[in-house]
Amino acid sequence: MATTLTFLGGARTVTGSKYLLAIDPPGGAPDRPGAGPRRILVDCGLFQGMKKLRRANWAPFPVDPASIDDVLLTHAHMDHTGYLPRLVKHGFRGSIWGTDATQALTEIVLRDSAYLQERDADFANEHGFSRHEKALPLYRIGDVAKTLPLMRSVEFHRPLDLGDGIEATWYRAGHILGSASIRVTTPDGSVLFSGDLGRTTHPVLRSREIPPGADVALIESTYGDREHIEPASPHEAFAAAIRRTVSLGGSVLVPAFAVDRTEVVLAALDGMAAEGRIPPVPVYVDSPMALRSLEIYRAPSQACELRDGARLRLPHLRLTQLRTVEESKRLNTLGTPAIIISASGMATGGRVLHHLARMLPDPRNCVVLTGYQAVGTRGRSLADGAQSLKLLGMEVGVRGTYFIGYARHWDVTRQMVTNMFTQDDRLLEYSTAEKGQLFFIPSKELLGCIAEGELF
Repeated sequence: MATTLTFLGGARTVTGSKYLLAIDPPGGAPDRPGAGPRRILVDCGLFQGMKKLRRANWAPFPVDPASIDDVLLTHAHMDHTGYLPRLVKHGFRGSIWGTDATQALTEIVLRDSAYLQERDADFANEHGFSRHEKALPLYRIGDVAKTLPLMRSVEFHRPLDLGDGIEATWYRAGHILGSASIRVTTPDGSVLFSGDLGRTTHPVLRSREIPPGADVALIESTYGDREHIEPASPHEAFAAAIRRTVSLGGSVLVPAFAVDRTEVVLAALDGMAAEGRIPPVPVYVDSPMALRSLEIYRAPSQACELRDGARLRLPHLRLTQLRTVEESKRLNTLGTPAIIISASGMATGGRVLHHLARMLPDPRNCVVLTGYQAVGTRGRSLADGAQSLKLLGMEVGVRGTYFIGYARHWDVTRQMVTNMFTQDDRLLEYSTAEKGQLFFIPSKELLGCIAEGELF
């Protein structure tokens, strides 16, 4: 009798989370004569970022998907659920377990993922972008339709009996709505999968719980090397970037993850508007996926998962929800400052690409990166100071102003001054800075425009 844990993703990278538990039941499996070990997959995420990682999504799965009995989901983000239709496409027919909110959000994520993959493949074939004879999606809408009926609901704190002496229990992780740490017990011992963990200061969700101990604990550590210190004035750097951009007549673009990060950004903007820290400019959410997610966050059935008072009604925002392509295109002709929130958060796809292509060349505009940017993504390229980005099959020059991080020490400021003359308007990300003041370093071109009165 033995229990084996195998990492199929989420190791040496922050994406593609998949952990396989193989359990040999004592005395075999009497209800499954001739069957092999019980196989339980914890999370089933897509690899994202660098091309070599994305290619791994196309490789044969390390074990036969048909041999997997159950999938346990910590939460609904793509890097934890996005491979599910591919798993089903290749033979998985077991149960997929997660909280009610995880199920609802996963359906949104998977439908959107399949739609974008089909659309991108069609676009690449139409315009000859693909290096292959024919671009294909990783999976299709039909594969998602076969996946959703396999999903089963679980409750926090209530042990799920998976048979053969195996139990799984979900505990709140405070990362996104429905997110959980999962503790699995087997006849051989216990394993705790933390999933992605939220900060105790999450502005919308209840704080994460501390689950019972386990023999083995797998802890998410994307930010394991940094300490998040709360500023004296929350989001002041964000507010300052908005005020500065609006004063120049520009607009602010916020690439945001459709699930949770959009809600957090909206809550932050509403708070800043209520306090008069940002000007009263219109706010557009241009992401159908994010809007569907917002509806779930606002649902009365999910009120118990939210902090007291965090109902996301956003009374202080001039909020407009954009659902159609035609509504999205009208943002191109606004002519006045605005805040645009659009997916995806790492600029890997979605409507945000069109906004980046339009807004990046204008130095009056500002792009605010509010989440983790994986290596190999366009968001990471921006954070690293890219001179241009490949967007929609063409190279787009980067000339705008970018707020990315904080700086406090002279050596950081000196580096920023150097970058002013070498990389146009950019703020570098300094992950080791404990706290600091926002520095704005204008480019020579922008200074010239100001001197000539072109921006005022």
